[in-house]
Formats: sequence, C-alpha cells, structure tokens
Amino acid sequence: MKLSYFALALHLGCATTSLAQTTAPAATYDFEYKAGKLPATWYTNNGQGYTVTLDSVVHHQGRYALRMQDSKATAGQFGVATLRIPAQYQGKSITLKGFIRTEGVSEQGSAAIWLREDGPNGSVAFKNTQDQPMRGTTDWRQFSITLPLEEKAEAILFGGILTGTGTAWFDDLELTIDGKPLPALATRPVSIKPAAQDTAFQQASGITFPEKLTQQQLENLAVLGRVWGFVKYYHPAVAAGNFNMDAELFRVLPSVLAAPNEKSRSQLLSTWVAKFGEVPVCKTCKELPANKVRLQPDLAWLSDKKQLSETLRIHLAYLRQNRNQGEHYYLNTVPNTGNPLFQHEASYGRAKLPDAGLRLLALYRYWNIIAYFFPYRYAIGEDWQQVLPEFIPKLTSADTAEQYRLALLALIARIHDTHANIYQDEVLTEHNGKLYAPVRLRFVENQAVVTEYYDAALGKASGLQPGDVVVKINGVPVPELVKKWQPIAPASNEPTQLRNIANLLLRGNTEQVPLVVRRDGKEFPVTISRYESTKLNLKSNWGTLDPEASAWRLLPGNIGYLALGTIKKDKLPEIMQAAENTKGMVIDIRNYPSEFVVFALSQYLVQKPTPFVLFSGPSITYPGTFPLMEKPISVAPGKVKPYPGKIIILVNEISQSQAEYTTMALRTAPNATVIGSTTAGADGDVSTIVLPGGISTRISGLGVYYPDGRETQRVGIIPDIEVKPTIKGIKEGRDEVLEKAVQLIETAG
Repeated sequence: MKLSYFALALHLGCATTSLAQTTAPAATYDFEYKAGKLPATWYTNNGQGYTVTLDSVVHHQGRYALRMQDSKATAGQFGVATLRIPAQYQGKSITLKGFIRTEGVSEQGSAAIWLREDGPNGSVAFKNTQDQPMRGTTDWRQFSITLPLEEKAEAILFGGILTGTGTAWFDDLELTIDGKPLPALATRPVSIKPAAQDTAFQQASGITFPEKLTQQQLENLAVLGRVWGFVKYYHPAVAAGNFNMDAELFRVLPSVLAAPNEKSRSQLLSTWVAKFGEVPVCKTCKELPANKVRLQPDLAWLSDKKQLSETLRIHLAYLRQNRNQGEHYYLNTVPNTGNPLFQHEASYGRAKLPDAGLRLLALYRYWNIIAYFFPYRYAIGEDWQQVLPEFIPKLTSADTAEQYRLALLALIARIHDTHANIYQDEVLTEHNGKLYAPVRLRFVENQAVVTEYYDAALGKASGLQPGDVVVKINGVPVPELVKKWQPIAPASNEPTQLRNIANLLLRGNTEQVPLVVRRDGKEFPVTISRYESTKLNLKSNWGTLDPEASAWRLLPGNIGYLALGTIKKDKLPEIMQAAENTKGMVIDIRNYPSEFVVFALSQYLVQKPTPFVLFSGPSITYPGTFPLMEKPISVAPGKVKPYPGKIIILVNEISQSQAEYTTMALRTAPNATVIGSTTAGADGDVSTIVLPGGISTRISGLGVYYPDGRETQRVGIIPDIEVKPTIKGIKEGRDEVLEKAVQLIETAG
C-alpha cells in the first residue's frame, strides 16, 4: 500500500518519537562512525518487518552505507532509520541532502529521505522526498529537502524510510542550516529537562500482567493510576520537567501490583511520592469563589480511608494545598483560545500493539486528562472514578492491535463527546473497511435510508435509489449492527451517534456486499459494489455536495440562500449587497463552515452588541478547575444597516463544533429563527491527546455555554422549530427543511 504524504508524516511522527537527545558527531552523516550493526547514535523501528544495518559492499563513498530491506513486511508497514539532535542552532532554514539507491522496490512502495522538527507538542515541520519516488532498481541519486527552521523546535530528526518490498541504501546524508555545516554555526541555548534525558523506557515498558488480575491487584492499579495522575499534574518538581512520569510509573508499577494489601500499597506510594522532593509552601494557592467556577476538581478520593493510609492522605492533601503555580512541562494552553495543550507526551508509536505496561499507561494518561482537563466531565452521565478500574483489565489483556484500539474506543465513547474519536489509524481503517458503497445512508424515521449518491454514475449502477431503506447487511439486520457499533461509536448524543454509525454500515474490505432493501413496502435482495474513497465524494457526509459550488444563490420568490459549507469570508460584502432587497434569507449550516465567519457575517445581521457565548477554560495551576470567563463574548453590528428581512437558520446532526458556535452567534439577530433538528452537541476548540501506539484522539477542550449558562455540550443547538426529513420526502427528491424555511419567510408579516 502506498502511503500518502500526510499518512507518512503521521507514521514517522509515531515511529520516531523519542525523548533521547542524541549528539551527532558531524554535519555529514556518512555512516563511518560504527557501533555494531547500526551507526552510532542512530536508532530504528525493528520489528516492523524490515532489517536495518550497515553495508560494507554497497556504498556511495567511504566504507559503509545504511541498508534497509524488507524481511516480512505487510501492507502499511515501513522501515525507518532515525537520528535526533537538539535544535540548538541559529538560522532561517535547514536542508538535508542524501544519496539513495534501490533494488527491487515494489511499485506500491518507495525509498525516501525525510526531515522533521519537533516542538514540545510534537511535529512543527515535516517534509520527505516521497514526491520523487525511488522504486524498482536504481543507481545512486542525490535528494534534497529544505524546511524553515522553526523557533519553537526543540529537536531535529531525519533519516531514511522504505515502504513496500525491496532494498534501499542511504549514504552521505548532509545537514546544513542556511547553507553552512552545523559545526560552523552559532548555537542558541536549548534547555534539556531531566525528564527528556530519562530514556530508560523509550522502547517499551517491559511490564507484563497476570492473565487474570485479582481484586487486590485491580485495586492496587486503580489507586496507582489516580495517585500517578495527581502527582503528574500537581507536583512542582514534575511541572518543572525534573521527572519523566511515564518512566517513574514503570519503575514503581511492579511493586505496587504485587502489594498484598492496602497498608503495603500505601507505604510504597508514600515512599514514591516522597522521591519527587520536598514541596515548598505555596503562598499564592487560592480557592476561587464558587460563582466563578463552572467545574471543580473531583478529588474526594484523596480522603478515602479504605484506599489510602493516613500518611499517604496527608502527603497528597499537602500537595493539593501547595500545588504547582508556574509553567508546566506536560501542560500549556493554546494561544488565543485557552484550551489545554498536552505536551511532551511520548507516542511510543513503533509497534502497533504496545506492550501491556504501555497499554495501561494509555488508560492512565487518558483517564487523568479527562479527570483534570475535560470541561464537560460533569456531563458524562456516570461516575468517572468507576471507569478507571473497569478498563484496567480491558487494556492490560488486549492482545492484538485491533483489540487494543477497540478497548480505547470503548473508553473514549464513555465521555460522550463527538469530538472524541481515534483519527488516521491504519488498524481501525482496516477494521472499519477500506472500501465504500457509492451511496450515503442516514437514519431517517429510525431507519437506515439511502439519501444520495457519493458518485452519480456508480450510485445509479448500484441499483439503489434515494428513499430505499436498507434492512439487512451481509444477512445481519441493521438494528443488530447498530447495537454492535454503539459502544465504540463516540458521540455527544444519539442523533450524532447514528450519523456516525450510518457512515460505517456499508464500509468493508470486500468489493461487494449483499443487502436486503425495502422499497415501496416490498423487500428484495441486492448486491452492491464498493470502491476506494478516491472514487467517491465523501465530503457530502459534512453537508457539502459540491465543494466548488457558490455559497450564495437566489431562490424563487426573491429569497436568498447562503450555504456556509462553501462560504468565503471575502465574498460576504458582495453577498450581503445582493441580499439587501430580498424578502428573507436562509442560512444553511447543515454543514461544516468552510471559513470562520461568526463575526464577519453577524455584523450584517445584528442591530446592537449582543452577548452570545460564555466560556470556561482549564486551570494549569489548579488542575480539574474550570473558571468561567468574566464576561460573555458579543457580536456587534458593522458600518452598514442590518439586514431587514426574515432570517431562517438550518441545522441538523451534521452541524458540529464551529457550525454550532456560528449558529449561537447568528441566532442573536432579532429576526432569526433556527429550524431543523438537534445538532452534534460538541462545541469548543479541540485538544489533541496522543496515546501509546501513536494513536491520536481529541476532546472538546473548552466549556461553551449560552450567556445565561445553558448547556450546549451533548444537548446541541435546540431549534426553535423542529423539522426533520421523511422517507417520503427523500424519495421525492425534496429538501423538507428548506421547504419549511421558505414557507416561514413567505408567510412572515
């Protein structure tokens, strides 16, 4: 399988993440400085189906080249060799040059050199030579890559990569900045924290668990997970970057697991907490007034006499009262928005199935992030404390890459956040299916209904028609399939969960799939073909049938129609001038807006400054606390006279995040009415979480509320008038929600 540029960048991000700061001996990396089978200071992703070694027979110059050869590679795997050095040099751009030779590299593969810069939260710049593929059998050829030298880069990583089958050689790699070799450059100070220098567990944890955990072991691990997360986010020495908390976990975990009772466990944990050093008395640690806080930390467990000894309770209570008040090595907030930024989190992405200790780390990392930095923890609908022990055996016993990810999906689904899922993951892509039916399904009247074609010709060729109800897929009734998907389909509410499940139902890895379909009350079998995503317009899942279509058009009866899925902000003056004399205007947000137009569009609609949203954001200095903004944010009129006509805003379950935020702003217009159905219920800038295995997920990182404090998360935007499509309307090719909007404008006084 050929990896796309984006996928390759993602894979390399997973494959090469390391906390090590390796010092390279020169600006030219000619593989002459040898240490065993690999060059000194280099590392590779052994175990991915490729062997990487020095070759003294085939080389460009000198005595050695780096040889990379597939051994038992399967589709989607790759071999990579990496060197990582501190980004301690001054300059504007960085260039990597190198020679590549290949033998028998498959058409689906390629050999390339690559260059990346990493900051505290992962990659900040990446480029490779995959756009100049080296395939088949080729002689030595030189390649070059140049990137801007990013100011926030902490490390420079580079090397060679081979996808597909065959053999590739790499030699004479040369790294320069502004055309100068590294030894000739001035350096800038780079602070290498002790946490980054602790590399004992960068490959694996080496920890195993019994096939079945005892109740005592389960309690031990649950208490450890809570204490570990609390120390990670509260202790000043950890915040200063003095400790690699992943490594500290793996050092203490075996003894805690083996603790025979609560007393022994508490003694171990008390000693462990003490090793982080004395905590100075905090003179600025204060409790915020209750009316200024939307969410308080859930720390009642600190006083649990059944789980923690008195000594341990005293240690933890003191740490809470004298918590970190400065910057944090593992935490920051995103500039201008304030949602949490989780940094210096290793991805351990070299193996698709991390070992058992790393899988437990994935649970601890995610569970604690939700406990301290998810603004809607209170809206989960259950006690998050109880979720931790429930998932410990599920993660430690997951013995395949697929089971590991499905267990994580089940965990992620428990927070009920539509932003939360697992993204760009090969294992789940294989599980869900790489091939797609040419028709879109949507749940209408509680049934899986064909609503449109992803490709007109292929859709018609399937034999399916809009309005058809899919009853069975591969012999399984659709309600059974929905029940199977629900525990691993993260979403804020049921309509959005069904939206996501509908997009999965017809996916698969076989080119054909048998269905039972109901049309006009009669059921019949049909077998349809499935295709690669590149042959279909899957963007229509987000409400945009034609990405090139104009956002503005005039409907019969002198009614304006504005679709935000293709809106261009610079076109708004022209659009609003065209709308000036219309009887009314429909603003369709049954899509994801192509550009952020909240303030640019609302200035044409409101008559006076009007509050529309209130935020809560995370506290880095009091984790688990979400203070409220002092004042709501308002929309305000512009210099032109506000639009005088009736405004109808259309929403449904596709309206998510920015679409919901936009609706909140636009509905403040005095002549606006929102119609349609409940939206996705996931608002607030997203924060990314990286989990072992190079797995990426997200959460809604800010709390978003109406100015009076009413919820949007899970609830969504409640329309003023509910209108839903019907099977009959879909069959007739009608847009019943738009029809209702037109009717409301035509009958407006």
